Amino acid sequence: MKSANQSGKKSSILFYAVIALLTVGIIALGSLPYIMSRRGETVTPGENTGEYPRNGEGVDKYGRPSADAGELRGVWVAYPTLNGVDKKMIDEIVSKSKENGMNTIFFHVRPFGDALYQSNYYPWSHLATGTQGQAPADGFDPLAYAVEAAHREGIALHAWLNPLRIMLANGVYPPSLSDDNPYQVWRNDDNPDNDNWVIDYQKGKFYNPAIPEVRELIVNGTREIVERYNVDGIHWDDYFYPAYDESFDDSASYNAYKGQGGKLSLTDWRTQNISQLVKAVYSAVKSADDKCLFGISPAGNIDNCLSMGADVKTWGSQSGYVDYLIPQIYWSNDNTIAPFEPTCRKWDALVTSPDVKLYIGLALYKAGSDADGGKWQKADDIMMNQVLYTRGDEINAKGFVLYSYAYFDTEQTAEEMKNLRSVLR
Repeated sequence: MKSANQSGKKSSILFYAVIALLTVGIIALGSLPYIMSRRGETVTPGENTGEYPRNGEGVDKYGRPSADAGELRGVWVAYPTLNGVDKKMIDEIVSKSKENGMNTIFFHVRPFGDALYQSNYYPWSHLATGTQGQAPADGFDPLAYAVEAAHREGIALHAWLNPLRIMLANGVYPPSLSDDNPYQVWRNDDNPDNDNWVIDYQKGKFYNPAIPEVRELIVNGTREIVERYNVDGIHWDDYFYPAYDESFDDSASYNAYKGQGGKLSLTDWRTQNISQLVKAVYSAVKSADDKCLFGISPAGNIDNCLSMGADVKTWGSQSGYVDYLIPQIYWSNDNTIAPFEPTCRKWDALVTSPDVKLYIGLALYKAGSDADGGKWQKADDIMMNQVLYTRGDEINAKGFVLYSYAYFDTEQTAEEMKNLRSVLR
C-alpha cells in the first residue's frame, strides 16, 4: 500500500503531463493557419495586432520555429527607387525596411559605371541631380547618409555595384554619359589602343574585363568605398558578360590572348577574366577593412552563370573569392524548369567552403503577379513559405534577400507581404 505522499507525487506528475499534452495540442492547432494558409484563407499570426514575433527566441507564441538570431533578412534597394535621392527618401527606406523585419539593406550606389557618392574614379550618377557628372549642389552624399541612417537603426548596409554595366542594352538609360565618364574619355581621346577597353553591345555599353587597366579601375573604385565609408559590405549582382557568344564583340582582346599562345575557349577565357577581377576585388576589400564583406548575387540558373563567365562553383567552394553568394532563385515550386526548392538544394551543394555563406534571393516583385504563366497567383503565402524553407534543415542557408524594396507596399504584393510579416519580426 502506497503512502499518501507517494500518491500525491503521482497525482502531481499526472497533472503536469496532462497540462503538457494540452499545451502541445493547442500549439499544434495554433500553427495550422500558418501551415495551411493559401490564397483566400485567413492567416492568424499577427493579423489583428500587427505585432510580429521577434526572431531568435526558439519558438514563437504560435508554435513556429523562430529564425536563428544570425539570420540575414535583406532587401535590395534598386536604382529606379533612388531617382532624386535625398535624406527624406533614405530615411523612409530605412524606416520601412525596419518595419518589414529587415536587418540588411543592399543599396544601389553604382548602377551604370557611376556613383551615388563622391568618387575619384566614376562620375556622379544622374540619380542624384538629373545629370550624370553633376554633383549635388549642397554637398549631399547619398551613400554617407544611407550608412549613417541604417546604422542608427541597427541595420547593416552593403554598397551594391554593377561592375561592368555603363548603359542599358536599350541605349536609353542613363539618358547621357558625362564627359568625364571613362567610356567617353577612352573613346574620344587620341589613343586608339584604349578604344576596346569598353564594348558596345545592343546599343548598351560595358567595361571589358579582359583589360588589366579596366580591372584596376574597378578594383580601385571599390577600395575607395571601403576606405571612405563605413559600409558593412560590397555587393555585386549578376551583370557580368551580357552575352554567352560572339555577339558581345571582345574579339580584339580574345585574339590578342590567342596570339600570345592562349589556349582557353572563349567561355573559359571570359570566366578567367571575371574570376581574376572577383579575386582582386575581394583582396582589395579585405586590405581596406578585413571586417567588410564582399558578396555576389548570381543568376539562379547555375548553367547560365557558367556560360556568362561567372564561375560560381569555384566561388562557392574556395576561399578568397567571396564571403557570400545570394543566388536569385526567382521561381515558385510550380516552375517546371527551375522549381524553387530543388534549385535551392543545387546551390546548397555548390557552396561547400566554410568561409562562404549562402543566402537565397527571393522574387518579391513576382508575388501576386501573372509572371511565369500565373504560377504566382495560386497562393498568397509563397514568400512566407520560401523564407521558412531557407530556415529548414534541407539547406544550409543563413538568410534571404527580397527583390525589391519597391514591392513592400503595393496592391499586388499586399497579401503576400501580410503573410510574410507573420514570420518576421
